[in-house]
Amino acid sequence: MRAPYTLTALFLVAGCSSAASPKLGGEIAVPAQLGTIQAAVDAAQEGATIVVSPGVYKESVQVRTKGLTIRGTQRGSVIIDGEVKRANGIVVTAPDVSVQNLTVRNHTLNGVLVTGLSENGGMGRGSNGYTKLDPQKFPPVQGFRVSYVTASNNALYGIYAFDAQHGVIEQSYASGSADSGFYVGQCKPCDIVVRGNVAERNAVGYEGTNASGQMYVLGNRFSGNRVGMTSNSDYQEAFVPQEDATFTGNLVSDNAEALSPAQADGAFGLGLGIAGGTRNLVSRNLITGNPGTGVALGSSEDMAPLDNLFDGNVINHNGQDVLYAASKRAPGRNNCFARERCYDGVGDPLPKPSAPRGIPFNQVAAPPLQPEMPKDPLPDKAPNVEKYGVPTEDLFSDRAAVRS
Repeated sequence: MRAPYTLTALFLVAGCSSAASPKLGGEIAVPAQLGTIQAAVDAAQEGATIVVSPGVYKESVQVRTKGLTIRGTQRGSVIIDGEVKRANGIVVTAPDVSVQNLTVRNHTLNGVLVTGLSENGGMGRGSNGYTKLDPQKFPPVQGFRVSYVTASNNALYGIYAFDAQHGVIEQSYASGSADSGFYVGQCKPCDIVVRGNVAERNAVGYEGTNASGQMYVLGNRFSGNRVGMTSNSDYQEAFVPQEDATFTGNLVSDNAEALSPAQADGAFGLGLGIAGGTRNLVSRNLITGNPGTGVALGSSEDMAPLDNLFDGNVINHNGQDVLYAASKRAPGRNNCFARERCYDGVGDPLPKPSAPRGIPFNQVAAPPLQPEMPKDPLPDKAPNVEKYGVPTEDLFSDRAAVRS
């Protein structure tokens, strides 16, 4: 899979703040007190909560203040709409920010972006092609939470954490992404949990590139995409190779959805792909009904698959359940299923099945109604891997339009 795009005008920001204006604490109501979300963000003190009432907000919001919470009062009716002309819905470049219970749609890049970038350089200022971000110059943002967010019809990523650490992406929904619904990239150690989410009608449901160390993908539904879930090593981002991630309790099924944006390299019908990954744990997942390959384990350039463990998964009813595809350039070692069947050396080439053309991101069907964030406090950020067993095929089916 591909590294994230670095395009000119990544940050499009609405609103401005006045140095003379007093900062507001506590709760700030939009639009009752301030007419736009950006105006409230600019006026907020550290740690304030911005409560957004139903409406369509035609703006791009950038959050530079530590500890803010942006919370919609109705998930499906508080909508940040890019109108297919603004790049991002919400861009978070400050630590310990939470985005909760709202919808981001119709952006030409991302729905929610959490990143250590700034508008002073790197992708923030704009660049051509694939420019590797220097994590020393742009240190990762520390701490974030994205909860109960619907990200639909965004041209690249729905919810995107890049150059960020110590975060949670949970109970959210992504569809219509022409790259991936959920993406975590360039972090080591990540200390990031992706849990309880639904991704469908995307090119890829979940993608992690060079996302290593305390990286947990737990109890998600990645069904009805072109590709379900991938974990990759890629020289176009820092911190190669990808290593030490845990994928547990996920449903990865029926990933052959024609009415989705086409993935750039044409992949289709794949459940889980690991390219050049090291010491990953893939446990207690249900990987089924993917007409190409259930699990594909291969190399990425000169980076081999090494010491990956598959344990307690149910992998069945796929076109080919398991394909070991390490290359001659980067032969693998000690990639084991249930500690009994191990793959070493060179494997078979990954077939490239014919794929339907796909549809534009903004023509993907609207998402079904999603659950509201409960009034009870959200669970802590601990991954709690042990609580996830093998899911059933109806995991989160009440939140999904594409059924098994």
